[in-house]
Amino acid sequence: MRVLVSGGAGYIGSHTVLALLDAGHDVVVVDDFSNSKPTVQGRLEALSGKHVPFHAFDLTDADKTEQLFVHEQIDAVIHFAGFKAVGESVSEPLRYYQNNLDATFSLLRAMQRSGVSKFVFSSSATVYGENAPVPYQEDYEYLSASSPYGQTKVVIERVLSDVAAVHEGWKVALLRYFNPVGAHPSGQIGEDPQGIPNNLMPFIAQVAVGRRERLTVFGDDYPTADGTCERDYIHVMDLAEGHVAALEHLGDLAEPVRAFNLGTGTGTSVLQMLHAFERATGKELPYEVGPRRAGDLAAFWADPARANTELGWRATRTIDEICADTWRWQSANPQGYPGA
Repeated sequence: MRVLVSGGAGYIGSHTVLALLDAGHDVVVVDDFSNSKPTVQGRLEALSGKHVPFHAFDLTDADKTEQLFVHEQIDAVIHFAGFKAVGESVSEPLRYYQNNLDATFSLLRAMQRSGVSKFVFSSSATVYGENAPVPYQEDYEYLSASSPYGQTKVVIERVLSDVAAVHEGWKVALLRYFNPVGAHPSGQIGEDPQGIPNNLMPFIAQVAVGRRERLTVFGDDYPTADGTCERDYIHVMDLAEGHVAALEHLGDLAEPVRAFNLGTGTGTSVLQMLHAFERATGKELPYEVGPRRAGDLAAFWADPARANTELGWRATRTIDEICADTWRWQSANPQGYPGA
């Protein structure tokens, strides 16, 4: 298939581009580089040995999006593009709703007009909200989210369900994933957050490489094994392969829209992850315990049984592999990707 990957220069998108190419698919990327670097293209081409066409524009531009479908042969879409910082979405909700929804609307209209009906959506475990029982299962209702970012995922899932219900032949996979971490084993592509990282793993990596003084652990009095929050951390390459599996099984879906959890089914605590990273680097990393962060849940993880059974996909990489690959990326690229 020839697959359009929106946001394909970003962290998860770039790894998925490599996984698609490795599986024999052709890829076209659209990215406005608002949260990524153009230098990613050269690294993807060097790693894959293939040319990857890039289109640099904002998907909220409906005319440019439609022209992309006119000029490129596209068989399916994997949609990553969107703003994703939870805290920023709380302070700038209108910006998040407008960008994330408009980009999706623009894509869907262009797909309709071009007769493209295969769609894989980058959703999130955040759609389960604060009250879902652990482990999270796809049939849980009522979907909610505690941030505008998460609510855009909920709304887009519903939009996709409504569109697929009335347009015959549409097949949509909603991939609800948990905590993506790690990097490509080459060390050439990885996570490169802009500014202060919002997530645990890139913060630990920046402490290890000397960009940050120490890690702050937000609370050590949760009802978990060591008192720190537990999350379902999934290697980004496992996640990328999950997108390929979903794409290749769209035709097998028994219904127009199907949700899948992409996770390991196991929780790992903040301190467990920190100590695993210490093993990868061979040195002790400084940290301090701070107060709990508002809105943090004690522990949650996926029930990945549906993806295991229906997609034939399973997360296989360990926490130690995650840390080793992250350190290989961060130590080789201490400041992240170079500028354009």
